[in-house]
Amino acid sequence: MTSSSLPLLGLGATSESTMDLLFQADLVVQLVLLALVGMSVACWVIIIAKAKLIKEATRQSQEFLELFWGSRRLDHVYEETSNYPDSPIAEVFKAGYVELNKLSSAGNQATQGGPPLLGATENVERSLRRASAVEITSLEHRISFLATTGATAPFIGLFGTVWGILRAFQRIGVEGSASIEVVGPDIAHALIATAVGLAAAIPAVMAYNYFNTRLRVLSSEMENFSSDFLNIVKRHFRTG
Repeated sequence: MTSSSLPLLGLGATSESTMDLLFQADLVVQLVLLALVGMSVACWVIIIAKAKLIKEATRQSQEFLELFWGSRRLDHVYEETSNYPDSPIAEVFKAGYVELNKLSSAGNQATQGGPPLLGATENVERSLRRASAVEITSLEHRISFLATTGATAPFIGLFGTVWGILRAFQRIGVEGSASIEVVGPDIAHALIATAVGLAAAIPAVMAYNYFNTRLRVLSSEMENFSSDFLNIVKRHFRTG
């Protein structure tokens, strides 16, 4: 056996002993670890899905804004919105345009030369605001689970740690000895619970803060677009 193979054997032994510790852990500690691993897996699924969704929403929103400001006809922009299914700004525009179409049709049916349609801009504004709220709610869906994991995972891990320490003290009382052979396994279980809790919480908190920042940007862009679109509607009714 060559000397170069010794580190590999040591690594395999360490890995095996760690797995043995997990299987030999108390049932409560195993349940804690299982809960933390499940929360961590769920968080990573949410993180990957939301990262893709928000990235696509940002890209398509920028492309839609270029189309909107580069076009002279709102009906043409409305026809192109199907090309931006993940853009929240495109959805806000669709809601405003549909309401504007209804009001324009009602205005055309009114008596010629009569007063302007009352509450027209207010109706469009409500539609824009409602569509913005729907889009933000959709984008925020399941993100709260990241905050929940970030807040609770360390405490769940701490519970496993405290339980492992209690088991270690119980074993000291039974064995009448505080040697490493007696308390070592329970201390190791306690430390593993702490580590897994932190491993689940740290990415969840970081992702939650990142997504919140990106969502605030998208919300601000929707608000700015709604204001600009509402100004266009006011000019439409003022000149119409």
